[in-house]
Amino acid sequence: MSDDKLYHYDPSLAAAVIFTLLFAVATGFHIYQMLMTKAHFLIAFCVGGVFETIGYIARIKSSTEHSHVEHSDADYSLGAYIVQTLLLLIAPALFAASIYMELARIVELAQADQYLFVRRRWLTRIFVSGDVLSFFSQAAGGGLMGSDNHDTVNIGSHVVVAGLFIQIIFFGCFIAAAVLFHWRLHKQPTRTVLADRPPYLRHLLALYATSVLIFVRSIVRVVEFIQGFDGYIASHEAFIYIFDAVPMLAVMLILNWIHPSEIKSYLRGGKMSKGLRLVDYPGTCEVSS
Repeated sequence: MSDDKLYHYDPSLAAAVIFTLLFAVATGFHIYQMLMTKAHFLIAFCVGGVFETIGYIARIKSSTEHSHVEHSDADYSLGAYIVQTLLLLIAPALFAASIYMELARIVELAQADQYLFVRRRWLTRIFVSGDVLSFFSQAAGGGLMGSDNHDTVNIGSHVVVAGLFIQIIFFGCFIAAAVLFHWRLHKQPTRTVLADRPPYLRHLLALYATSVLIFVRSIVRVVEFIQGFDGYIASHEAFIYIFDAVPMLAVMLILNWIHPSEIKSYLRGGKMSKGLRLVDYPGTCEVSS
């Protein structure tokens, strides 16, 4: 992409600083929670938070580089622009990977494998495989969009759109799978659910909320790339914050509060994070092999 036209606006320094700090705090707490509870399946989620933080740091750099001539892009660094574009684009795919893995653990906790449309061991493999494909498609497309060649930029944009469509399709199927599982379990609770009353429901609700937020964000991103660089969404900075920064921060905060380590702790024992507290739980649920 030619560096004479990187933004249609002067990036807001205040907004970039605020969201850098918010993502840094949420990510730092997630890393602490993951390490203390040994919930290693959240590594991808934490890396996604790091990407969000670095992405908004790059926007801070861009916001301090612009010239005083209105909408002049001569002073913008191409490097900072590419970093924020690429990392903010692919971070949600890393969030999605951990969310996919949490559903399998919720199913195991409820001992309700029979209510899935595929075997539990395949559930994570299918959706994480789709997420990996989406991640690399978006990363490759984002990299191509940093080229000085106009045709290469267009190819990169199409690859990004393809990656986002893959993410939307797999997320749509994932939400459908979770809803079907939930409906079947509600109609006919398992013996484990009736006897032990494990906390599967609040984790399912958190999963729904985070999934919908990422799903909506991905749809807006698809529209943005289809409209092109001169489109309405790309031309107005508010969209990157309203439909990307805010929902992705909400995803992180929801799982800060309703932390997936609680599921792990009920299944395996050990520490879990409940809200802002770390709690020891011995683990009492019988788990089938």
